[in-house]
Amino acid sequence: MSDQQFKTITINGVDIFYREAGDKKKPTILLLHGFPSSSHMYRDLINDLSSDYHLIAPDYPGFGQSDSPSTEIYQYSFNNLAATVNSLTEELGLKKFSLYMHDYGGPVGLRIATHRPESIQALIVQNANAYAEGLGNALQPLVAYIQNENEETEKGARSFLSADAIRWLYTNGAEDVSKISPDGYMLDHSYVNRPGNDEIQLALFRNYGTNISLYETWQSYFRIYQPPTLVISGKNDEIFIAAGAEAFKKDLKDVHINLLEGGHFVLEEKHGEAASIIKSFLANKGIK
Repeated sequence: MSDQQFKTITINGVDIFYREAGDKKKPTILLLHGFPSSSHMYRDLINDLSSDYHLIAPDYPGFGQSDSPSTEIYQYSFNNLAATVNSLTEELGLKKFSLYMHDYGGPVGLRIATHRPESIQALIVQNANAYAEGLGNALQPLVAYIQNENEETEKGARSFLSADAIRWLYTNGAEDVSKISPDGYMLDHSYVNRPGNDEIQLALFRNYGTNISLYETWQSYFRIYQPPTLVISGKNDEIFIAAGAEAFKKDLKDVHINLLEGGHFVLEEKHGEAASIIKSFLANKGIK
């Protein structure tokens, strides 16, 4: 039986939707979603973990059930998404927490971690990236758009917003495609397809290069603070490839890499397996 609650809080004039479950007296996990998704991607994992942890999973501005102010009103940059999520944690009184990061959740979460390292109990990385070797060839159209914005490269970037591309993100590399519910990718496409949302997504695509330029900063954070880190990426992902998961070993002494058989959205198939690994990992670190 799920005890998930669905809440909204106003952060600097923007309504932010978030899922919450579990006992607030237990350790908190902050779950940060990726592109083109929302906290919906964590629906099953939250149920799997809610008896042992306090879970918070927000939707960023422009995603899911959160407000989508226009690009004139809200600056869609990864710095600003991180600032909004950080303000959310402060409003909710989260002093210490583990960070679960998927895709965009990586640059959002690692900005928060470097800003307030004393708050981070552990990192859980799932198909998120902090190393150049993790960038897969499937990202080429976005790299071209970042490096040279024009009509042609914008067309390539917009292809990531199509129903086919979003379905591919869910199904490519999956161990058993018949276990990937179409609800997830169809919901994501419906959000991305809302009027004006394309401009929001393109703004974030253009800003993505700021993440790559911060890789060295994040790697320095790993070396200095040595947060206990668990990597549970889907190993068949062509966006953030397995080499990027293995690269965390370069800077972290306490890193556990447990690649799962699946793709970019491996939780669609393996949320139960992921939950079991997370519980064991956090318990071993005394986070229970």
